[in-house]
Amino acid sequence: MTDVDALAARLEEAARNVRAIPKLTDDTPLDVATAYAVQRAGIERRRRAGERLAGVKMGFTSRAKMAQMGVDDVIWGLLTDRMIAESSVDVSRLIHPRIEPEIAYLIGREVRSAAEAEAAVAGVAVGFEVLDSRYADFRFTLPDVIADNASAARFGVGTWHPPRDVSNIGLLLEIDGRPVQTGSSAAILGDPARALRAAARLATGAGMTLQPGWIVLAGAATAAVPLPEDAHVRVTGAGLGSVEVTT
Repeated sequence: MTDVDALAARLEEAARNVRAIPKLTDDTPLDVATAYAVQRAGIERRRRAGERLAGVKMGFTSRAKMAQMGVDDVIWGLLTDRMIAESSVDVSRLIHPRIEPEIAYLIGREVRSAAEAEAAVAGVAVGFEVLDSRYADFRFTLPDVIADNASAARFGVGTWHPPRDVSNIGLLLEIDGRPVQTGSSAAILGDPARALRAAARLATGAGMTLQPGWIVLAGAATAAVPLPEDAHVRVTGAGLGSVEVTT
């Protein structure tokens, strides 16, 4: 029987020591259900250390990424309060960080089903996610990345705006004033609202509900890019303002 807590501890130690490890499936067979059990065990370890759940992040929200990984559904991970980057990210504490622009939703009331998700949105914002796989060379199988909390590391959001249609918002990612990625929120499953509903579906399927005050990162609108040291990053969304972070 797979020792899910031991696997979660292995990932936790890699993050703490800022040291990449071989992927778990190199020596331990993992299916998707067991991988999510490892993910939850890792989150429980963080909660016991004082972290609070802050939301959900979605992964594999582009058709190209699904095809690359050989899957037909999104994956998800959990966000905690200590992942929030108010104004800076200490990349020296990350193994190989990458950053991507996001559309973020603020949940205003408990969501008990996917059908309730959009009506429960209290705000929308432009955001960013910093990814940091704990695996060597950022290489993994589907169960590996799920177990690793979908590569979650840090995130930030800009000013919240009243709920609106964000199905085709232009997004720009700049590093030190230089545009490095441009895209549209339509790259997120054709409409980020689909990712929001998927977040509610996966949460309820796991015996959880999206909670008031939680943030849902709907997924990346562009490919992630390496996040260097001593950099200034800005993500701008048409009609949604911008969010900035330094390293």
